[in-house]
Amino acid sequence: MSEELDLVVVGSGGAAMAAGIHARRAGRSVVLVERAVVGGTCVNIGCVPSKTLLAASGRREHALHNPFRGVPTQAGPVDLAAVVAQKDALIEGMRAEKYVDVAAAHGFEIRRGEARFAGPDTLLVDGQPLPAAAYVLATGAAPAIPDLPGIAEVDPLTSTTAMELTELPDSLIVIGGGYVGLEQAQLFAGLGTRVTLVGRVAPRAEPELVELMRQAFARAGIAVLEQRAVRVAAAADGVQVVTDAGQTVTGDRLLVATGRRAQTDALDLAAAGVAVDERGFIAVDARQQTSNPRVWAAGDVTGAPQFVYVAAETGRAAAVNALGGKHEVDYTGLPAVIFTRPQLASAGLTEAQALAAGHACDCRVLGGQDIPRALTNQHTLGALKIVADADTGRVLGVHAALEGAGDVMLAATYAIKAGMTIDDVADTWAPYLTMSEALRIAAGLYRDDKPTSCCA
Repeated sequence: MSEELDLVVVGSGGAAMAAGIHARRAGRSVVLVERAVVGGTCVNIGCVPSKTLLAASGRREHALHNPFRGVPTQAGPVDLAAVVAQKDALIEGMRAEKYVDVAAAHGFEIRRGEARFAGPDTLLVDGQPLPAAAYVLATGAAPAIPDLPGIAEVDPLTSTTAMELTELPDSLIVIGGGYVGLEQAQLFAGLGTRVTLVGRVAPRAEPELVELMRQAFARAGIAVLEQRAVRVAAAADGVQVVTDAGQTVTGDRLLVATGRRAQTDALDLAAAGVAVDERGFIAVDARQQTSNPRVWAAGDVTGAPQFVYVAAETGRAAAVNALGGKHEVDYTGLPAVIFTRPQLASAGLTEAQALAAGHACDCRVLGGQDIPRALTNQHTLGALKIVADADTGRVLGVHAALEGAGDVMLAATYAIKAGMTIDDVADTWAPYLTMSEALRIAAGLYRDDKPTSCCA
């Protein structure tokens, strides 16, 4: 192709697809370049496979810990190969329907090949120039292996390789207490593996909810050492991890979940004059533009919050701006969900963030024992916290550790984006016996701390 395109996008995940779709809707020419499997992180090795396996794990755990005495259940050994095969079939179908078919419907090509810059204005694909007026880099991120002494000797798993196993390890050590570490720990524990988590539990979550997650993990049989791993070694019985407190943990396998790194190795960003930040992620401004005025970047490769909906929105913003428009991403009320049991979810500011931003905070916490849906589920371990501005009553943040907490966050995001006050939320309809009702009940706590009737 010798004729210059309006846009070339490197990658084919959520950010790249959003950029390609916008370009075609605007009547512009665009090609996506993909060196590996179409679809990026979410559908192939992230959201879809992890939540599918978590759902399977949850079915077994619910059977083991059924609260309804009159409905006996049991859970036997797991055929992990069959579960993984079902997961892979789902991925293959979604990859075709949500990526390949969507590209065809919008009329843009996903070209196979390795992209590399040969200069500030020249992108090569498998050594051949692919000229364009602008470029969007959306190559994503990959699990990072921590620089721990001895780690190269033990063949550590990552969230990617762990979800490819076809046999369950008897025991597993997970290093990292962030969202990936928490989900992977519960995934394997629910399937029957003995799990030890090494790391601080949910370091960015509200402290009231972190304590509930500790209780949930203890109930699931997951041992938690909130210490820092400092050394790893191969052992006759598997892997040993030594912590900064001098404790030693042994397991059959080790899974590391301590962060992610930008996938930029093949791009030769230096040749393009594209700068990276101190963590190695592509540096962008509020319009997703890099230090090269013809190059834009979006999604996980920029170090943005690593959610596929953020990737898609930054991809759209990059394409809009690269094609001469004007759009910046508004992160107000951004929701996040960790798909543990219970789910740990948030929208907006934490109490600490609100205070740091200069707000006078007024917070309330509603326990699961006061949520009718939790009572009917016979599972009251959980809570919902509202962070509000004490002067205006405006809702700044909502945080929950509840079954279905993620579903509550849509309403929370709307409330925050719309600038609703606590009174607005308390006086808004909520369907009875849903978990989302917890948001309205919690808002009512600002009026008084006396108990309420079921719906009053």
